[in-house]
Amino acid sequence: MSAETQSQTQPPSQTQPPSQTQPPSQTQIHNIGYRSYDGPRLGRAYARRSLFSQSLRGAYGLGRSAKSKVLPMILFAVMCIPALVVVAVAVTTKMSQLPMEYTRYAIFTQALIGLYLAAQAPQSVSRDLRFKTVPLYFSRPIERVDYVLAKYGAMASALFILTASPLLILYVGSLLAKMDFADQTKGFAQGLVSVALLSLLFGGIGLVLAALTPRRGFGVAAVIAALTISYGAVSTLQAIAWGTDSLDAVPWLGLFSPITLIDGVQTAFLGATSSFPAEAGPGAGAGVVYLLVVLALIAGSYGVLMRRYRKVGL
Repeated sequence: MSAETQSQTQPPSQTQPPSQTQPPSQTQIHNIGYRSYDGPRLGRAYARRSLFSQSLRGAYGLGRSAKSKVLPMILFAVMCIPALVVVAVAVTTKMSQLPMEYTRYAIFTQALIGLYLAAQAPQSVSRDLRFKTVPLYFSRPIERVDYVLAKYGAMASALFILTASPLLILYVGSLLAKMDFADQTKGFAQGLVSVALLSLLFGGIGLVLAALTPRRGFGVAAVIAALTISYGAVSTLQAIAWGTDSLDAVPWLGLFSPITLIDGVQTAFLGATSSFPAEAGPGAGAGVVYLLVVLALIAGSYGVLMRRYRKVGL
């Protein structure tokens, strides 16, 4: 038989390439141990509370390294030491009144409050911006408003704890010294209202300045500069106005610094003694302007934070 005859009688399957005769590969599913979650979905409210709690604990170094606890705990202790000294003197000498008003304590310790805010506000928000973890928050049920409310609430609460604790020490000490209960309770309540307003105002300003940059050092410098320079400038201008017999200008100059704004509000509405030159604090009419400016700054800080995180959350 010739070669041509053999090629014609050969089966067609043997003349095809081997790659065309192999069956197609099939996809395989491997079980690597993941399990589906059938439990309850806690949702946005739980996530918001968790972020608030985490941020508040972080403001005092809780849940963080030992080094992170040093500065906030030292500042907290230093804030309380003057109150303890005042109470010790009042109890020992059997005073009928505390030598310091409740509403004056935050004004007296404003440098410590500013230092605490400068240290903790950037820690609360700058790290999320620097390491770009904000979009990860927003990829979960939490939304932009939840993040801002949690951070703002935690910072304001941390400041309130810092400023209200010495007032509580003063109040307990006054009761131990058997001072008038009604008078001390009224003063304590006025002091709490004052520091609550201060905490909201300072917390908003601190977070806005810290959220403008992912660099923590720049945030610290910005907060210190905003609080220190504004207070120094206002105090200097008030002293000049008082020295030139322009006493009417003294109360209005207080509108341009956060701490003097709080001073003006508590002078007008909480019976506090003003720290302005010649105690020329605002009256009820100017006090309304002070209060409106404080509320506008608080609302404005919230609005700026919402706008800021609309951009960085993408």
